[in-house]
Amino acid sequence: MNDDLASGRPPVIAYFSMEVGLESGMPTYSGGMGVLSGDTLRAAADMGVPMAGITLLHRRGYFRQKLDGKGVQSETPEEWFPEEFLQPLPPRVVVEIEDRHVTVRAWRYMLRGASGHAVPVYFLDTALPENSPWDRTLTDTLYGGDDRYRLCQEVVLGIGGVAMLRRLGYHQVSVYHMNEGHSALLTLALLQERMHGKGRPGVTKGDIEAVRQLCIFTTHTPVRSGHDEFSMSLANEVLGKDRSDVLAGLGSGNHSLNMSQLALFCSRHINGVSMRHRLVAQEMFPGYSVSAITNGVHAVTWMSPPFRRLFDQQFPEWRRDNNCLRHAIGIPLDKIQGAHAIAKRDLLDEVDRRTGKRLDPQKFTIGFARRATGYKRADLLFRDEERLRKIVKKAGPVQIIYSGKAHPRDEEGKAFIRRVVDVSAELGESIPVVYVEGYDMTMGKLICSGVDVWLNTPRKPLEASGTSGMKAALNGVPSLSVLDGWWVEGHIEGVTGWAIGDGWDKQSDDAAEAESLYAKLETAILPLYYKNPKGYADMMRSVIAFNGSFFNAQRMVRQYVLDAYHTESKI
Repeated sequence: MNDDLASGRPPVIAYFSMEVGLESGMPTYSGGMGVLSGDTLRAAADMGVPMAGITLLHRRGYFRQKLDGKGVQSETPEEWFPEEFLQPLPPRVVVEIEDRHVTVRAWRYMLRGASGHAVPVYFLDTALPENSPWDRTLTDTLYGGDDRYRLCQEVVLGIGGVAMLRRLGYHQVSVYHMNEGHSALLTLALLQERMHGKGRPGVTKGDIEAVRQLCIFTTHTPVRSGHDEFSMSLANEVLGKDRSDVLAGLGSGNHSLNMSQLALFCSRHINGVSMRHRLVAQEMFPGYSVSAITNGVHAVTWMSPPFRRLFDQQFPEWRRDNNCLRHAIGIPLDKIQGAHAIAKRDLLDEVDRRTGKRLDPQKFTIGFARRATGYKRADLLFRDEERLRKIVKKAGPVQIIYSGKAHPRDEEGKAFIRRVVDVSAELGESIPVVYVEGYDMTMGKLICSGVDVWLNTPRKPLEASGTSGMKAALNGVPSLSVLDGWWVEGHIEGVTGWAIGDGWDKQSDDAAEAESLYAKLETAILPLYYKNPKGYADMMRSVIAFNGSFFNAQRMVRQYVLDAYHTESKI
Protein backbone atom coordinates (compact mmCIF):
# COMPACT_ATOMS: atom_id res chain seq x y z
CA MET A 1 0.00 0.00 0.00
CA ASN A 2 1.30 3.47 -0.87
CA ASP A 3 2.48 5.04 2.37
CA ASP A 4 0.91 8.36 1.38
CA LEU A 5 -2.52 6.72 1.49
CA ALA A 6 -1.94 5.08 4.86
CA SER A 7 -3.91 6.24 7.85
CA GLY A 8 -2.61 6.63 11.36
CA ARG A 9 0.25 9.02 10.60
CA PRO A 10 1.69 10.65 13.72
CA PRO A 11 0.92 14.35 14.26
CA VAL A 12 3.00 16.71 12.12
CA ILE A 13 3.74 20.38 11.77
CA ALA A 14 2.42 21.47 8.37
CA TYR A 15 4.68 24.20 6.99
CA PHE A 16 2.99 26.25 4.24
CA SER A 17 5.01 28.58 2.02
CA MET A 18 4.33 30.02 -1.43
CA GLU A 19 7.96 29.31 -2.36
CA VAL A 20 10.46 26.70 -1.23
CA GLY A 21 14.05 26.65 -2.48
CA LEU A 22 15.65 23.21 -2.47
CA GLU A 23 17.92 23.03 -5.54
CA SER A 24 19.13 25.45 -8.20
CA GLY A 25 17.69 23.12 -10.83
CA MET A 26 14.24 23.52 -9.28
CA PRO A 27 13.26 27.19 -9.81
CA THR A 28 10.57 27.06 -7.14
CA TYR A 29 11.84 30.12 -5.27
CA SER A 30 12.51 33.79 -5.98
CA GLY A 31 14.89 34.71 -3.22
CA GLY A 32 15.46 34.85 0.51
CA MET A 33 12.06 33.76 1.78
CA GLY A 34 11.92 30.68 -0.44
CA VAL A 35 15.46 29.67 0.45
CA LEU A 36 14.64 30.21 4.12
CA SER A 37 11.68 27.83 3.73
CA GLY A 38 13.95 25.15 2.33
CA ASP A 39 16.48 25.73 5.09
CA THR A 40 13.74 25.42 7.73
CA LEU A 41 12.60 22.07 6.37
CA ARG A 42 16.18 20.79 6.09
CA ALA A 43 16.88 21.72 9.71
CA ALA A 44 13.69 19.95 10.80
CA ALA A 45 15.01 16.84 9.05
CA ASP A 46 18.37 17.22 10.83
CA MET A 47 16.67 17.47 14.21
CA GLY A 48 13.97 14.83 13.80
CA VAL A 49 11.12 17.35 13.98
CA PRO A 50 7.94 15.86 12.43
CA MET A 51 7.20 18.35 9.67
CA ALA A 52 5.76 18.36 6.15
CA GLY A 53 6.16 21.22 3.67
CA ILE A 54 3.37 22.43 1.37
CA THR A 55 4.02 24.70 -1.61
CA LEU A 56 3.24 25.13 -5.32
CA LEU A 57 5.12 23.50 -8.18
CA HIS A 58 5.85 26.62 -10.29
CA ARG A 59 6.37 24.78 -13.58
CA ARG A 60 7.65 27.94 -15.29
CA GLY A 61 9.68 29.01 -12.30
CA TYR A 62 10.27 32.59 -11.23
CA PHE A 63 12.08 33.66 -14.41
CA ARG A 64 15.37 33.27 -16.21
CA GLN A 65 17.32 36.53 -16.14
CA LYS A 66 19.29 37.83 -19.12
CA LEU A 67 21.35 41.03 -19.03
CA ASP A 68 22.59 42.79 -22.13
CA GLY A 69 25.83 44.78 -22.34
CA LYS A 70 24.22 47.79 -20.68
CA GLY A 71 22.68 45.84 -17.83
CA VAL A 72 19.14 45.86 -19.24
CA GLN A 73 17.29 42.88 -17.77
CA SER A 74 14.97 40.69 -19.81
CA GLU A 75 13.02 37.69 -18.55
CA THR A 76 11.98 34.36 -20.01
CA PRO A 77 10.20 31.43 -18.34
CA GLU A 78 12.51 29.00 -16.61
CA GLU A 79 11.33 25.65 -17.87
CA TRP A 80 12.25 22.56 -15.88
CA PHE A 81 11.13 18.97 -15.61
CA PRO A 82 9.61 18.04 -12.23
CA GLU A 83 9.95 14.30 -12.90
CA GLU A 84 13.74 14.70 -12.78
CA PHE A 85 13.58 15.83 -9.14
CA LEU A 86 10.23 14.80 -7.68
CA GLN A 87 8.07 11.74 -7.20
CA PRO A 88 4.52 12.07 -8.59
CA LEU A 89 1.85 10.91 -6.16
CA PRO A 90 -1.46 9.32 -7.23
CA PRO A 91 -3.98 11.18 -5.03
CA ARG A 92 -6.09 14.00 -6.46
CA VAL A 93 -8.13 16.63 -4.64
CA VAL A 94 -10.59 19.18 -5.96
CA VAL A 95 -10.87 22.85 -4.99
CA GLU A 96 -13.64 25.20 -6.01
CA ILE A 97 -12.52 28.39 -7.75
CA GLU A 98 -14.99 30.79 -9.40
CA ASP A 99 -17.68 28.06 -9.26
CA ARG A 100 -15.38 25.66 -11.12
CA HIS A 101 -13.88 22.44 -9.87
CA VAL A 102 -10.09 22.51 -10.20
CA THR A 103 -8.19 19.25 -9.73
CA VAL A 104 -4.88 19.30 -7.87
CA ARG A 105 -2.15 16.68 -7.68
CA ALA A 106 1.05 16.56 -5.61
CA TRP A 107 4.70 15.79 -6.22
CA ARG A 108 7.00 14.82 -3.35
CA TYR A 109 10.59 15.72 -2.52
CA MET A 110 12.15 13.93 0.47
CA LEU A 111 14.67 15.74 2.63
CA ARG A 112 16.88 13.45 4.73
CA GLY A 113 18.69 15.11 7.56
CA ALA A 114 21.84 14.43 9.54
CA SER A 115 19.72 12.47 12.03
CA GLY A 116 18.40 10.17 9.29
CA HIS A 117 14.92 11.62 9.74
CA ALA A 118 12.99 12.42 6.55
CA VAL A 119 10.80 15.45 5.92
CA PRO A 120 8.54 15.42 2.83
CA VAL A 121 7.85 18.54 0.79
CA TYR A 122 4.68 18.42 -1.31
CA PHE A 123 4.48 20.52 -4.47
CA LEU A 124 0.90 21.16 -5.62
CA ASP A 125 0.20 21.07 -9.36
CA THR A 126 -2.90 21.91 -11.45
CA ALA A 127 -1.42 21.05 -14.87
CA LEU A 128 -3.85 18.19 -15.43
CA PRO A 129 -5.94 17.34 -18.52
CA GLU A 130 -9.23 17.50 -16.64
CA ASN A 131 -8.66 21.18 -15.85
CA SER A 132 -9.34 24.07 -18.22
CA PRO A 133 -6.33 25.53 -20.05
CA TRP A 134 -6.29 28.56 -17.73
CA ASP A 135 -6.60 26.49 -14.56
CA ARG A 136 -3.67 24.37 -15.68
CA THR A 137 -1.49 27.48 -15.45
CA LEU A 138 -2.32 28.26 -11.80
CA THR A 139 0.80 26.50 -10.54
CA ASP A 140 3.04 27.77 -13.35
CA THR A 141 4.55 31.10 -12.34
CA LEU A 142 5.81 32.31 -8.97
CA TYR A 143 4.58 35.84 -8.19
CA GLY A 144 3.27 36.26 -11.72
CA GLY A 145 -0.03 37.35 -13.20
CA ASP A 146 -2.65 39.77 -11.93
CA ASP A 147 -4.60 39.83 -8.68
CA ARG A 148 -7.07 37.22 -9.92
CA TYR A 149 -4.28 34.82 -10.80
CA ARG A 150 -2.58 35.39 -7.45
CA LEU A 151 -5.76 34.86 -5.44
CA CYS A 152 -6.55 31.67 -7.35
CA GLN A 153 -3.02 30.46 -6.62
CA GLU A 154 -3.56 31.14 -2.94
CA VAL A 155 -6.77 29.12 -3.00
CA VAL A 156 -4.76 26.19 -4.39
CA LEU A 157 -2.05 26.64 -1.75
CA GLY A 158 -4.20 27.19 1.34
CA ILE A 159 -7.44 25.30 0.67
CA GLY A 160 -5.93 22.78 -1.73
CA GLY A 161 -3.00 22.23 0.61
CA VAL A 162 -5.22 21.25 3.54
CA ALA A 163 -7.27 18.95 1.29
CA MET A 164 -4.12 17.28 -0.01
CA LEU A 165 -2.77 16.72 3.50
CA ARG A 166 -5.97 14.90 4.38
CA ARG A 167 -5.87 12.85 1.20
CA LEU A 168 -2.28 11.85 1.99
CA GLY A 169 -3.27 10.59 5.42
CA TYR A 170 -2.31 13.58 7.57
CA HIS A 171 -5.40 13.67 9.74
CA GLN A 172 -3.52 14.80 12.83
CA VAL A 173 -1.74 18.10 12.27
CA SER A 174 -0.53 19.68 15.50
CA VAL A 175 0.45 23.04 13.96
CA TYR A 176 -0.21 24.86 10.69
CA HIS A 177 2.71 27.24 10.15
CA MET A 178 1.92 30.02 7.67
CA ASN A 179 5.18 31.40 6.30
CA GLU A 180 3.86 34.80 5.18
CA GLY A 181 0.21 35.42 4.39
CA HIS A 182 -0.02 33.71 0.99
CA SER A 183 -1.33 30.52 2.59
CA ALA A 184 -3.80 32.20 4.96
CA LEU A 185 -6.84 30.64 3.25
CA LEU A 186 -5.88 27.41 5.01
CA THR A 187 -7.72 28.92 8.00
CA LEU A 188 -10.90 29.00 5.92
CA ALA A 189 -10.38 25.35 5.00
CA LEU A 190 -9.99 24.42 8.67
CA LEU A 191 -13.17 26.29 9.58
CA GLN A 192 -15.06 24.56 6.79
CA GLU A 193 -13.88 21.21 8.14
CA ARG A 194 -15.32 22.06 11.54
CA MET A 195 -18.63 23.18 10.04
CA HIS A 196 -19.00 20.19 7.72
CA GLY A 197 -22.06 18.09 8.47
CA LYS A 198 -23.00 20.08 11.59
CA GLY A 199 -25.87 21.98 9.98
CA ARG A 200 -24.81 25.32 11.45
CA PRO A 201 -25.47 28.54 9.53
CA GLY A 202 -22.06 29.98 10.32
CA VAL A 203 -18.89 29.70 12.36
CA THR A 204 -18.90 30.21 16.10
CA LYS A 205 -16.37 31.85 18.37
CA GLY A 206 -15.49 28.35 19.51
CA ASP A 207 -14.73 27.31 15.92
CA ILE A 208 -12.48 30.33 15.42
CA GLU A 209 -10.65 29.71 18.70
CA ALA A 210 -10.12 26.03 17.84
CA VAL A 211 -8.57 27.01 14.50
CA ARG A 212 -6.48 29.71 16.17
CA GLN A 213 -4.98 27.17 18.52
CA LEU A 214 -3.69 25.23 15.51
CA CYS A 215 -2.11 28.12 13.59
CA ILE A 216 1.02 30.23 13.82
CA PHE A 217 2.10 33.03 11.48
CA THR A 218 5.54 34.31 10.51
CA THR A 219 5.59 37.72 8.85
CA HIS A 220 8.62 38.74 6.77
CA THR A 221 7.57 42.00 5.17
CA PRO A 222 8.08 45.35 6.94
CA VAL A 223 6.35 47.28 4.12
CA ARG A 224 2.54 47.47 4.07
CA SER A 225 2.41 47.27 0.29
CA GLY A 226 4.18 43.92 0.48
CA HIS A 227 1.19 42.21 2.10
CA ASP A 228 -1.31 40.62 -0.29
CA GLU A 229 -4.64 42.42 -0.42
CA PHE A 230 -7.55 41.72 -2.77
CA SER A 231 -10.82 43.57 -3.35
CA MET A 232 -13.91 42.00 -1.79
CA SER A 233 -15.57 41.92 -5.21
CA LEU A 234 -12.70 39.77 -6.51
CA ALA A 235 -12.83 37.62 -3.37
CA ASN A 236 -16.56 37.07 -3.92
CA GLU A 237 -15.96 36.00 -7.51
CA VAL A 238 -13.07 33.65 -6.76
CA LEU A 239 -14.21 32.20 -3.43
CA GLY A 240 -17.98 32.48 -3.73
CA LYS A 241 -20.23 34.53 -1.49
CA ASP A 242 -20.59 31.90 1.25
CA ARG A 243 -16.85 31.62 1.82
CA SER A 244 -16.41 35.38 1.51
CA ASP A 245 -19.06 35.90 4.17
CA VAL A 246 -17.13 33.63 6.52
CA LEU A 247 -13.95 35.60 5.84
CA ALA A 248 -15.71 38.88 6.54
CA GLY A 249 -15.96 37.84 10.18
CA LEU A 250 -12.30 36.89 10.49
CA GLY A 251 -10.60 40.26 10.62
CA SER A 252 -9.36 40.17 7.05
CA GLY A 253 -10.62 43.67 6.29
CA ASN A 254 -13.96 45.40 5.80
CA HIS A 255 -13.52 46.39 2.19
CA SER A 256 -10.79 44.00 1.09
CA LEU A 257 -9.35 40.58 1.75
CA ASN A 258 -6.03 41.21 3.48
CA MET A 259 -4.17 37.90 3.74
CA SER A 260 -1.85 39.02 6.51
CA GLN A 261 -4.74 40.29 8.61
CA LEU A 262 -6.50 36.97 8.11
CA ALA A 263 -3.39 35.08 9.23
CA LEU A 264 -2.95 37.40 12.22
CA PHE A 265 -6.55 37.01 13.37
CA CYS A 266 -6.46 33.23 13.12
CA SER A 267 -3.09 32.57 14.78
CA ARG A 268 -2.22 31.99 18.42
CA HIS A 269 1.45 32.85 17.80
CA ILE A 270 2.84 35.61 15.57
CA ASN A 271 6.51 36.33 15.03
CA GLY A 272 8.81 38.56 13.08
CA VAL A 273 12.13 37.30 11.74
CA SER A 274 14.56 39.33 13.84
CA MET A 275 14.47 41.29 17.07
CA ARG A 276 14.51 44.54 15.10
CA HIS A 277 11.75 43.34 12.78
CA ARG A 278 9.56 42.46 15.76
CA LEU A 279 9.46 46.14 16.71
CA VAL A 280 8.56 47.16 13.16
CA ALA A 281 5.88 44.46 12.88
CA GLN A 282 4.43 45.40 16.26
CA GLU A 283 3.94 48.96 15.01
CA MET A 284 2.32 47.65 11.81
CA PHE A 285 -0.04 45.33 13.71
CA PRO A 286 -0.75 47.11 17.01
CA GLY A 287 -3.71 44.91 17.89
CA TYR A 288 -1.59 41.76 18.09
CA SER A 289 1.31 40.52 20.19
CA VAL A 290 4.33 39.92 17.96
CA SER A 291 7.37 37.98 19.15
CA ALA A 292 10.72 37.43 17.45
CA ILE A 293 12.42 34.32 16.15
CA THR A 294 15.46 35.44 14.20
CA ASN A 295 16.06 33.62 10.95
CA GLY A 296 18.87 31.14 10.44
CA VAL A 297 20.38 29.32 7.47
CA HIS A 298 21.08 25.63 6.92
CA ALA A 299 24.75 25.21 7.67
CA VAL A 300 25.53 22.13 5.57
CA THR A 301 23.74 23.59 2.55
CA TRP A 302 25.50 26.97 2.59
CA MET A 303 28.96 25.99 3.72
CA SER A 304 31.65 25.66 1.03
CA PRO A 305 33.26 22.23 0.53
CA PRO A 306 36.65 23.25 1.98
CA PHE A 307 35.07 24.47 5.21
CA ARG A 308 32.88 21.37 5.43
CA ARG A 309 36.01 19.23 5.15
CA LEU A 310 37.82 21.33 7.73
CA PHE A 311 35.00 21.07 10.27
CA ASP A 312 34.57 17.34 9.62
CA GLN A 313 38.20 16.94 10.65
CA GLN A 314 38.00 19.25 13.67
CA PHE A 315 34.57 18.44 15.18
CA PRO A 316 32.57 16.06 12.96
CA GLU A 317 29.43 16.29 15.12
CA TRP A 318 28.81 19.83 13.77
CA ARG A 319 26.45 18.48 11.10
CA ARG A 320 24.04 17.15 13.72
CA ASP A 321 24.64 20.00 16.13
CA ASN A 322 25.54 23.38 14.64
CA ASN A 323 26.32 24.69 18.13
CA CYS A 324 29.65 22.92 17.68
CA LEU A 325 30.71 25.63 15.25
CA ARG A 326 31.55 27.60 18.38
CA HIS A 327 34.66 25.40 18.57
CA ALA A 328 35.96 27.05 15.40
CA ILE A 329 37.59 29.59 17.68
CA GLY A 330 40.33 27.04 18.29
CA ILE A 331 41.12 26.17 14.65
CA PRO A 332 44.63 27.25 13.55
CA LEU A 333 44.55 30.41 11.45
CA ASP A 334 46.46 28.88 8.55
CA LYS A 335 43.68 26.30 8.14
CA ILE A 336 41.05 29.06 8.03
CA GLN A 337 43.11 30.89 5.41
CA GLY A 338 43.61 27.72 3.37
CA ALA A 339 39.91 26.82 3.31
CA HIS A 340 38.93 30.35 2.29
CA ALA A 341 41.56 30.46 -0.46
CA ILE A 342 39.98 27.37 -2.05
CA ALA A 343 36.45 28.85 -1.75
CA LYS A 344 37.67 32.10 -3.31
CA ARG A 345 39.32 30.27 -6.20
CA ASP A 346 36.10 28.31 -6.84
CA LEU A 347 34.10 31.55 -6.94
CA LEU A 348 36.48 33.33 -9.30
CA ASP A 349 36.59 30.30 -11.61
CA GLU A 350 32.78 30.36 -11.86
CA VAL A 351 32.69 34.13 -12.43
CA ASP A 352 35.20 33.65 -15.25
CA ARG A 353 33.09 30.83 -16.73
CA ARG A 354 29.88 32.84 -16.60
CA THR A 355 31.16 36.28 -17.59
CA GLY A 356 34.55 35.79 -19.27
CA LYS A 357 36.09 38.18 -16.75
CA ARG A 358 39.07 36.88 -14.77
CA LEU A 359 39.44 38.44 -11.33
CA ASP A 360 42.59 38.39 -9.21
CA PRO A 361 42.57 36.02 -6.19
CA GLN A 362 45.05 38.30 -4.39
CA LYS A 363 42.76 41.34 -4.50
CA PHE A 364 40.32 42.20 -1.74
CA THR A 365 36.92 41.07 -3.05
CA ILE A 366 33.60 42.61 -2.02
CA GLY A 367 30.39 40.61 -2.53
CA PHE A 368 26.88 42.00 -3.00
CA ALA A 369 24.27 39.47 -4.14
CA ARG A 370 20.55 39.63 -3.37
CA ARG A 371 17.23 40.59 -4.89
CA ALA A 372 17.65 43.80 -6.87
CA THR A 373 15.20 46.32 -5.48
CA GLY A 374 15.29 49.95 -4.43
CA TYR A 375 15.68 49.73 -0.67
CA LYS A 376 18.73 47.45 -0.98
CA ARG A 377 20.69 50.45 -2.44
CA ALA A 378 23.03 48.37 -4.60
CA ASP A 379 24.85 51.50 -5.75
CA LEU A 380 25.58 53.09 -2.36
CA LEU A 381 29.21 52.02 -2.74
CA PHE A 382 29.42 54.18 -5.86
CA ARG A 383 27.89 57.35 -4.44
CA ASP A 384 31.32 59.04 -4.74
CA GLU A 385 33.33 57.22 -7.37
CA GLU A 386 36.30 59.56 -7.07
CA ARG A 387 36.47 58.95 -3.32
CA LEU A 388 36.45 55.21 -3.96
CA ARG A 389 39.29 55.53 -6.46
CA LYS A 390 41.39 57.45 -3.90
CA ILE A 391 40.74 54.84 -1.20
CA VAL A 392 41.90 52.04 -3.48
CA LYS A 393 45.08 53.90 -4.43
CA LYS A 394 45.87 54.57 -0.78
CA ALA A 395 44.75 51.39 1.02
CA GLY A 396 44.94 48.63 -1.59
CA PRO A 397 43.16 47.22 -4.64
CA VAL A 398 39.50 46.17 -4.59
CA GLN A 399 37.29 44.15 -6.92
CA ILE A 400 33.52 43.75 -6.59
CA ILE A 401 31.10 40.96 -7.52
CA TYR A 402 27.38 41.68 -7.88
CA SER A 403 24.48 39.39 -8.64
CA GLY A 404 20.69 39.45 -8.24
CA LYS A 405 17.40 39.55 -10.10
CA ALA A 406 14.87 42.38 -10.19
CA HIS A 407 11.19 41.45 -10.25
CA PRO A 408 9.89 41.90 -13.82
CA ARG A 409 7.69 44.80 -12.68
CA ASP A 410 10.30 46.44 -10.42
CA GLU A 411 11.61 49.23 -12.63
CA GLU A 412 13.60 50.77 -9.78
CA GLY A 413 15.35 47.45 -9.17
CA LYS A 414 16.17 47.13 -12.86
CA ALA A 415 17.58 50.65 -12.83
CA PHE A 416 19.96 49.68 -10.03
CA ILE A 417 21.31 46.83 -12.13
CA ARG A 418 21.90 49.21 -15.06
CA ARG A 419 23.61 51.66 -12.71
CA VAL A 420 26.05 49.00 -11.45
CA VAL A 421 26.85 47.91 -15.01
CA ASP A 422 27.39 51.55 -16.03
CA VAL A 423 29.77 52.08 -13.12
CA SER A 424 31.72 48.95 -14.01
CA ALA A 425 32.42 50.46 -17.42
CA GLU A 426 33.42 53.81 -15.89
CA LEU A 427 35.79 52.28 -13.33
CA GLY A 428 37.33 49.87 -15.81
CA GLU A 429 40.39 48.03 -14.56
CA SER A 430 41.08 50.51 -11.77
CA ILE A 431 38.32 48.83 -9.71
CA PRO A 432 36.99 45.73 -11.52
CA VAL A 433 33.24 45.32 -11.08
CA VAL A 434 31.35 42.34 -12.48
CA TYR A 435 27.58 41.68 -12.46
CA VAL A 436 26.78 37.96 -12.74
CA GLU A 437 23.41 37.24 -14.32
CA GLY A 438 21.12 34.35 -13.43
CA TYR A 439 21.48 34.53 -9.65
CA ASP A 440 20.48 31.21 -8.07
CA MET A 441 21.33 29.05 -5.06
CA THR A 442 24.53 27.78 -6.65
CA MET A 443 25.86 31.25 -7.41
CA GLY A 444 24.68 32.55 -4.06
CA LYS A 445 26.65 29.92 -2.19
CA LEU A 446 29.80 30.60 -4.22
CA ILE A 447 29.64 34.34 -3.65
CA CYS A 448 28.78 34.09 0.06
CA SER A 449 31.71 31.75 0.67
CA GLY A 450 34.31 33.16 -1.71
CA VAL A 451 34.38 36.91 -1.18
CA ASP A 452 36.43 38.65 1.51
CA VAL A 453 33.66 40.84 2.90
CA TRP A 454 29.88 40.78 2.56
CA LEU A 455 28.39 44.19 1.75
CA ASN A 456 24.81 44.95 2.82
CA THR A 457 23.30 48.41 2.43
CA PRO A 458 19.52 48.30 3.06
CA ARG A 459 17.61 51.44 3.92
CA LYS A 460 16.58 51.13 7.57
CA PRO A 461 14.22 49.72 8.80
CA LEU A 462 13.26 47.79 5.64
CA GLU A 463 15.52 44.76 6.12
CA ALA A 464 13.28 42.40 8.09
CA SER A 465 16.14 39.96 8.64
CA GLY A 466 18.39 39.21 5.68
CA THR A 467 20.04 35.82 5.51
CA SER A 468 22.85 36.21 2.97
CA GLY A 469 25.18 37.65 5.59
CA MET A 470 24.47 34.60 7.78
CA LYS A 471 25.54 32.33 4.90
CA ALA A 472 28.71 34.36 4.53
CA ALA A 473 29.38 34.02 8.28
CA LEU A 474 29.26 30.22 8.08
CA ASN A 475 32.22 30.52 5.69
CA GLY A 476 34.17 33.00 7.81
CA VAL A 477 33.25 36.03 5.70
CA PRO A 478 32.67 39.15 7.84
CA SER A 479 29.93 41.63 7.03
CA LEU A 480 30.13 45.33 6.26
CA SER A 481 26.50 46.21 6.82
CA VAL A 482 23.94 48.79 7.81
CA LEU A 483 22.60 48.03 11.29
CA ASP A 484 19.27 46.53 10.35
CA GLY A 485 17.63 43.11 10.43
CA TRP A 486 19.77 40.29 11.83
CA TRP A 487 22.95 42.40 11.83
CA VAL A 488 21.70 44.33 14.87
CA GLU A 489 22.11 41.04 16.76
CA GLY A 490 25.17 39.66 14.94
CA HIS A 491 27.36 42.77 14.84
CA ILE A 492 30.40 43.06 17.10
CA GLU A 493 32.54 45.86 15.70
CA GLY A 494 35.94 44.65 14.59
CA VAL A 495 35.13 41.08 15.65
CA THR A 496 32.35 39.83 13.36
CA GLY A 497 32.53 42.71 10.90
CA TRP A 498 31.79 46.41 10.69
CA ALA A 499 28.71 48.62 10.91
CA ILE A 500 27.79 51.19 8.29
CA GLY A 501 26.39 54.30 9.94
CA ASP A 502 25.21 54.86 13.47
CA GLY A 503 22.71 52.94 15.58
CA TRP A 504 19.91 50.71 14.37
CA ASP A 505 17.19 53.03 15.68
CA LYS A 506 17.94 55.93 13.32
CA GLN A 507 16.56 56.45 9.82
CA SER A 508 18.98 55.91 6.95
CA ASP A 509 20.82 58.85 5.45
CA ASP A 510 22.43 58.01 2.10
CA ALA A 511 25.22 60.58 2.36
CA ALA A 512 26.13 59.75 5.95
CA GLU A 513 26.06 56.00 5.39
CA ALA A 514 28.15 56.24 2.23
CA GLU A 515 30.72 58.28 4.16
CA SER A 516 30.75 55.66 6.92
CA LEU A 517 31.19 52.88 4.34
CA TYR A 518 34.17 54.66 2.78
CA ALA A 519 35.75 55.42 6.14
CA LYS A 520 35.53 51.79 7.28
CA LEU A 521 37.07 50.57 4.02
CA GLU A 522 39.90 53.10 4.15
CA THR A 523 40.84 53.05 7.81
CA ALA A 524 39.88 49.60 9.09
CA ILE A 525 39.09 46.92 6.53
CA LEU A 526 41.66 47.29 3.76
CA PRO A 527 44.58 48.01 6.14
CA LEU A 528 43.70 44.88 8.16
CA TYR A 529 43.42 42.73 5.03
CA TYR A 530 46.65 43.86 3.37
CA LYS A 531 48.87 44.68 6.34
CA ASN A 532 47.77 42.07 8.88
CA PRO A 533 46.48 38.95 7.07
CA LYS A 534 46.67 36.88 10.27
CA GLY A 535 44.52 39.48 11.98
CA TYR A 536 41.98 39.22 9.16
CA ALA A 537 41.99 35.42 9.47
CA ASP A 538 41.44 35.79 13.21
CA MET A 539 38.32 37.85 12.46
CA MET A 540 37.11 35.20 10.00
CA ARG A 541 37.50 32.59 12.70
CA SER A 542 35.51 34.73 15.13
CA VAL A 543 32.74 35.19 12.57
CA ILE A 544 32.26 31.41 12.36
CA ALA A 545 32.45 30.87 16.11
CA PHE A 546 30.14 33.70 17.13
CA ASN A 547 27.70 34.10 14.24
CA GLY A 548 27.90 30.79 12.39
CA SER A 549 27.19 28.87 15.57
CA PHE A 550 24.04 30.92 16.29
CA PHE A 551 22.48 32.23 13.08
CA ASN A 552 21.73 28.80 11.70
CA ALA A 553 18.46 27.05 10.93
CA GLN A 554 18.88 24.42 13.64
CA ARG A 555 18.79 27.13 16.33
CA MET A 556 15.84 28.78 14.55
CA VAL A 557 13.82 25.56 14.37
CA ARG A 558 14.65 24.81 18.00
CA GLN A 559 13.14 28.17 18.94
CA TYR A 560 10.04 27.47 16.86
CA VAL A 561 9.57 24.12 18.60
CA LEU A 562 9.98 25.58 22.08
CA ASP A 563 8.38 29.01 21.66
CA ALA A 564 5.79 28.61 18.90
CA TYR A 565 4.92 24.98 18.17
CA HIS A 566 4.75 23.87 21.80
CA THR A 567 5.28 20.26 20.78
CA GLU A 568 6.87 17.45 22.73
CA SER A 569 9.46 16.87 19.97
CA LYS A 570 12.91 15.90 21.16
CA ILE A 571 15.43 18.48 19.99
